[in-house]
Amino acid sequence: METSILDTLGVEIIGVMSPVSICMFLVVFLVYALSSPFNVSAPIRTAANLVYLEAPSDSTTEKLEGSLLNAVVFVVLIAVVTFVLVLLYYYNFTNFLKNYMRFSTFFVLGSMGGAILLSIIQHFLIPIDSITCSVLLFNFTVVGVLSVFSRGIPIFLRQGYMVLLGIIVAAWFTKLPEWTTWTLLVALAVYDLVAVLAPGGPLKILVELASSRDEELPALVYEARPTVSQNQEGRGSLGVLIGVAFMASPSSIELQNVGARQAGSNTDSSSSAQQVTIQIDNVEANDGEEEGERSPFIANSGGRRSTGSGSSEYSTVIDIGSFGNRQSEIVEERSPLVMGREAEQVRRRDDDGVAESDISMRAGIKLGLGDFVFYSVLVGRAAMYDLMTVYACYLAIISGLACTLILLSVCRRALPALPISITLGVVFYFLTRLLMEPFVVGTSTNLLMF
Repeated sequence: METSILDTLGVEIIGVMSPVSICMFLVVFLVYALSSPFNVSAPIRTAANLVYLEAPSDSTTEKLEGSLLNAVVFVVLIAVVTFVLVLLYYYNFTNFLKNYMRFSTFFVLGSMGGAILLSIIQHFLIPIDSITCSVLLFNFTVVGVLSVFSRGIPIFLRQGYMVLLGIIVAAWFTKLPEWTTWTLLVALAVYDLVAVLAPGGPLKILVELASSRDEELPALVYEARPTVSQNQEGRGSLGVLIGVAFMASPSSIELQNVGARQAGSNTDSSSSAQQVTIQIDNVEANDGEEEGERSPFIANSGGRRSTGSGSSEYSTVIDIGSFGNRQSEIVEERSPLVMGREAEQVRRRDDDGVAESDISMRAGIKLGLGDFVFYSVLVGRAAMYDLMTVYACYLAIISGLACTLILLSVCRRALPALPISITLGVVFYFLTRLLMEPFVVGTSTNLLMF
């Protein structure tokens, strides 16, 4: 019996909502800890307020017009930069993009993160000298860059640094003026919708290019890898929000090399490797007997066993290479990581007559770093008013993210993660601030509700 994707949706949603909730909670903590009503800092000039610098003495009309101009300029700037990155990726400037992302990560962790660290040290009066602080900050930054971009790093370390990047950027965005912040959030939600879904949108083009090349998306994304159980029959991961959604086949398994292939430096040019493919066909399972021993590197999928046909097919690939005068057998140990949902792509070589299965998949849900940032900016701005607005905005954002994940499992295509959550968050903020908060405070002060 085919299992629905909705059966694993709870695990997928929790895997994404947990880091998003942690990011928002820590941003709210920083806003409460570092902001003081007696120490009002002057507004800073950033790319988000290039045209208009909001002042408290300005009228409402001036604030609205200026914030709209700031939002338009910022969105246009983001669109231009995104199209430039798409062109670079289209012409295979992949190394430049990777180095650019490494530099951006180093700058965010070292410069912006260092400023927040100094603010925390000054606020809590932490006794530490400048040399020790500099050494710790440098090591923290280098380890962060290596964790985000290097292979062989534990996944929890990479996920932790991705959340920290979102916290640092969101903490800086909360320093923007109020009108500019709300207008900017709405404008980014609209831009996200157009960039991902509209024909010719930059993020849509980027996803299609990465999918056609079977490459990782050149972007900072948080990856929530799903857990694969042995009885998982045809369950697929959901893909990626805001920019990436890769669906795979129902019987496909992503295979990852566990053993390293050893090759000598002085190999003879005339030596060749032969690939022997061993097919084990017609493995029949009896109802009253246990199945035979299988290799631990072959996934135990429920779809492999069928009472109707009772047959399945397994393949083991052994590479036999000759290095110098000595023949050595190298067996690539491969382990199943995740299951997929669509038909697997099979490539056949006509010259060799060897069939190869191109089994590939992008594992789990991937959420763009910008989603972490702007979710946290909304909650951080709400924290500057009252905790009641924080609760309302948090519930609205989480509900919007859950709706987006459900739509993603149904539509099976790239979907923007900002529009639903940001729209609900903004609406709930103003409803809570203008209606719910006066009602609750009024009834409580008049002893009508405790």
